[in-house]
Amino acid sequence: MNLKKEDKERLKKIGVDNLFDLALIAPSRYENLFISNSPKIGFTNVIDATVLSNTYTPKFIKLKLFAHNFDRELNGIIFHPRKYHLEIFKKDNRLFAIGKLDINYEQLQIVQPSVVEEINIIVPKYKTKLQNKTITKIIKEQVSKDALIANGLDEKRADAIVEIHNPTKEFVDAFEKNGGFLDETLRVLKYLDILNHINKLSSKKIEVPSKKKLDGDISEFLKALPFTLTNDQQKVIKEIKDDFASDKATKRVIMGDVGCGKTMVILASVMMAYPSKSILMAPTTILASQIYEEALKFLPKELKIALVTNQSDKKESLDSYDFLIGTHALLHRPIPEADLVMIDEQHRFGTKQRALISKLVSKEDKQPHFLQFSATPIPRTLSMIQSSIIDISQIKELPYPKDIETHIIGGSDFADLIEHIKGEIKEDRQTIIVYPLVEESDVIEYQSIDEARGYWEKNFEKVYVTYGKDKEKEEVLENFRDKGNILIATTLIEVGISLPNLSTIVIVAPERLGLASLHQLRGRVSRTGLKGYCFLFTKQKASEKLISFSKTLDGFEIAELDLLHRQGGDMLKGEMQSGKSFKWFDPKSDEDILKEVKSDLKSLSISPLSSSV
Repeated sequence: MNLKKEDKERLKKIGVDNLFDLALIAPSRYENLFISNSPKIGFTNVIDATVLSNTYTPKFIKLKLFAHNFDRELNGIIFHPRKYHLEIFKKDNRLFAIGKLDINYEQLQIVQPSVVEEINIIVPKYKTKLQNKTITKIIKEQVSKDALIANGLDEKRADAIVEIHNPTKEFVDAFEKNGGFLDETLRVLKYLDILNHINKLSSKKIEVPSKKKLDGDISEFLKALPFTLTNDQQKVIKEIKDDFASDKATKRVIMGDVGCGKTMVILASVMMAYPSKSILMAPTTILASQIYEEALKFLPKELKIALVTNQSDKKESLDSYDFLIGTHALLHRPIPEADLVMIDEQHRFGTKQRALISKLVSKEDKQPHFLQFSATPIPRTLSMIQSSIIDISQIKELPYPKDIETHIIGGSDFADLIEHIKGEIKEDRQTIIVYPLVEESDVIEYQSIDEARGYWEKNFEKVYVTYGKDKEKEEVLENFRDKGNILIATTLIEVGISLPNLSTIVIVAPERLGLASLHQLRGRVSRTGLKGYCFLFTKQKASEKLISFSKTLDGFEIAELDLLHRQGGDMLKGEMQSGKSFKWFDPKSDEDILKEVKSDLKSLSISPLSSSV
């Protein structure tokens, strides 16, 4: 946009970065200054009036007017008058005035009339921090059909956007009758909103050369596996293989439901990289150790594999290893150059940590291939949007069907719950009970770990307790896995640890958690095909959210449900968190518009970002 310096500064203050940002600031209402042909009761009218008389009091001015356009007399009233009102509405003055018409004691009355300088025009009213005349002037100068088309919008939608800011009388009549924009206008605004967002995301997608192409043979590795990979695992491995064959450094997120077998995709990626080195960073020692054990079990013996944690020998050189598996301890060790870097449970690491591990093994102008794994699926619509900045794969198919019953229970069901837990213990099966707090609180009406642990430790054997700040939590989890009956914990056990004998999880105050977190917690049970149970202990009455959750085990369906209860989040300025990102587009209901935009973008040769402020 060709803007004056002061206008650039004004637009920056209201978050306008380009032409489409400006075009999306639609009027909240319109002031219709067309002379009214006949009285519209209950609506704003513009009249051509002569003042017949006025009566002043400190609280109001009463007017007697003759409306030439109606060819009749009517009353007027101005509340909280100022002295200038008397001058404006002086007897015998003829003027154009606007105000709402109503009926008062069977007489037509115009309420709080104000003088109109120019008639038979439409004045858009914008809700911004700028004065209306300022933003109106900038929009009229910048948002034209030619400018919109030049920046990639098609002619039909460009016409619709221009009409929003330069409406006809018929357009405003329809707006007022509908109580807002008609559906076809809203659809154009939604289209432009998501088009603009995707183009901004795309501008952040930086492609750099890879350190080298990776084309390791994995056929023997796959043949040696004692099971067949699922179709989804095979599909994702093929996508990664194609990435590795490119001159560009791979940046891909692999999302999979709990228990979908992401570890086998990790190991297959290592084999595709071999004989080049690979590095994997996991969020906890337990998770890193589990992957290490799987790697020793399934990878060929000639691969040298190292586990790097805070307990590792810091003096040992890591240069001779083909595959390093570690926690954030990797960030504090001299590590060799690697051509493949992977992050497991990537949402558990900060952006800086993820960037640092990649930087440690990068050359100045080239980067390793980079894979991120997550057991938290995001909704399909958000995934389609996010794909504008990073490649995304999904593993939906599970190696074996999960058999988990989910029950919503309350205080009256506690005795039955205790009997269930006792029965599972007799079968050498384990239970986890998740509490919302560690210490007592006056705000939450549920027991904390400190309040509840006494009951469990008194009535059951082999009860283990751990929580977020517990320095020995990983040791406690390992001891529970090997010899425990009941684990009392907070949500720290949400991700990672494999508990093959865990059959039951009880989640206290489930309404306090998002559905994605509930699904991760429930995913701790039935990891090896064991019959599983999830009990949601709540003091709330019927909860639509919990009822919906209890009816599905599909993490991708859960993600869609979660979107219904939360906003989609901002994927442009940071991590995806809850919170609104769009002015008009709604990820919950506008997937068809997103598909249309994605399809159209393939044929666009001009980026809207060329119109930047």
